[in-house]
Amino acid sequence: MKKTKNLVMCALFVALIAVGAFIRIPIPVVPFTLQFLFTMLAGILLGGKYGALSVCVYMIIGLIGLPIFTEGGGIFYIFQPTFGYIIGFAVGAWVTGTIVHRAKAPGYRRLLAANFTGLAIVYSMGMIYYDLISNLYLGTPIGVWTLFLYCFILAVPGDIVLCIVAAVIEKRLLPVIRQMDHE
Repeated sequence: MKKTKNLVMCALFVALIAVGAFIRIPIPVVPFTLQFLFTMLAGILLGGKYGALSVCVYMIIGLIGLPIFTEGGGIFYIFQPTFGYIIGFAVGAWVTGTIVHRAKAPGYRRLLAANFTGLAIVYSMGMIYYDLISNLYLGTPIGVWTLFLYCFILAVPGDIVLCIVAAVIEKRLLPVIRQMDHE
């Protein structure tokens, strides 16, 4: 029963992440979406393994060709400079879930630490990938300051708020999800 619940929850989060890609605020270079919120929730509510699985399934579906990424879909999406953020979502979901599930009853401090660790992972991987694709594939080098401005400074304030909002949601939902595991 637990495995069935986990697979259903994974499918739910795949759908939420896809929907989150289209709930966006246009910011130059990297759009602000709700994907980060849903990937954090997946990691923490489902655990690292199933949270990362949700993001990986989302990634595979998009790479197969369904237009569920912010700019479409298809295998060539790996050459989009922002694809590194999607890779970061998978790693971030795994790490946040792993951090939180080490405690029986995680408090806000642990939830926030996990969320901010996930945020650091997503932004690190996203910015590194963006720089590599811009320089090596697109042949349009981007300066470090420009990269930092557009891929971090303009985008991170909203995600910091999402880290806090997610901690509140996670604190309320995590006991419910864990209770479902024992039934």
